[in-house]
Amino acid sequence: MTPTLDERITGCLVGAAVGDALGGPVEGWTPEQIVERHGGRVQGIVGPFYEDWRHARPIAPYHKGDGHVTDDTLMTHALVRVYEKVRDHLDAYAVAGHLVPDLISNPRWIPELEAEALPLQRIFLAEKWIVARLHYGHVDPREAGVGNIVNCGATMYMAPVGTVNAGNPAGAYAEALDVAGAHQSSYGREAAGVFAAAVAAAYAPGATVRSVVDAALSLAKDGTRDAIEAVCEVAAQHSDFESALKPLREAVAPFDTVGPEYRKPSLGARRPSRLHSIEELPVALGMLLVGGGDFRHTVLGSVNYGRDCDSIATMSGAIVGALCGGGAVPADWSEEVAAASRLDLVAPATSLSAVTREVFARDLERRRAHEAAFAALVEA
Repeated sequence: MTPTLDERITGCLVGAAVGDALGGPVEGWTPEQIVERHGGRVQGIVGPFYEDWRHARPIAPYHKGDGHVTDDTLMTHALVRVYEKVRDHLDAYAVAGHLVPDLISNPRWIPELEAEALPLQRIFLAEKWIVARLHYGHVDPREAGVGNIVNCGATMYMAPVGTVNAGNPAGAYAEALDVAGAHQSSYGREAAGVFAAAVAAAYAPGATVRSVVDAALSLAKDGTRDAIEAVCEVAAQHSDFESALKPLREAVAPFDTVGPEYRKPSLGARRPSRLHSIEELPVALGMLLVGGGDFRHTVLGSVNYGRDCDSIATMSGAIVGALCGGGAVPADWSEEVAAASRLDLVAPATSLSAVTREVFARDLERRRAHEAAFAALVEA
């Protein structure tokens, strides 16, 4: 049966959270190191890479693993709360007026800290940037992303933008570029737009993994487009993630500024460029093709890729969930992640579904008003 819009939205947000939780404990490691640590490929929820996670560097003080979501999900849910308040399309000013206050004013349960704290105390420095620039620096929100490191920080939480623009990739792309302008510049901002577009394309009736990739390619610019094209051309030759791990890394490497050692970035890492791309989005789309729309295969491929695999799996999980609905996400995974993280993974989706319908109704009114105004102009 074709999943309903509500089921797809649930699949998108729950799928993103599950991918995030599965990827968290092996983030930053290579496929070879993952195999050595776990005695083979990760096949589900696993514990921390280091048992003594409280003191192990560079992991401490975060409890990554055991079903805990990371900042990818915390930021995604925060953006959903902004949509709940605004109940319309968002822009960079919504980040300044709503997202930043949410991060610095409202303590919430932080799974990796196993404590209640402000989200600001968990998010990475690239996300703290928006607080420093907007709350303390009073920078124009549309320009606040300039100067930040260029990474996947804005892309990882853009699934709600794609959802509110379900079936409208171009609209999602434009809105995400506006929202992400408060956070990122260059190919980091571009990737945010393209990921939102991919999510929106996944909601379209009859969408397939190929149509999602084609929609992303139709909108992507510069190095981001080239990276997606290169990775997806290689991914189309594989139907098993094991054989795809090394070829996908080789395909994206020319566009990735971080370099071969993820924890030791190159001197030119994460700097603005029209020639480069973040690594995470092209690989997520590549794994989407490799997985053929199967949630388990797609997300496990993303997780076992290593490097920034929690964000890769967040993106691929969101897209597959939007394509196939919440029933595609293994219930044992989603239930364990929800319990371990002490989060209701479905409630944000239920809320976002209501907002999505309201925004569409607003768009319809605006479009009809424009049609009437234009008709009057033509007849005058």
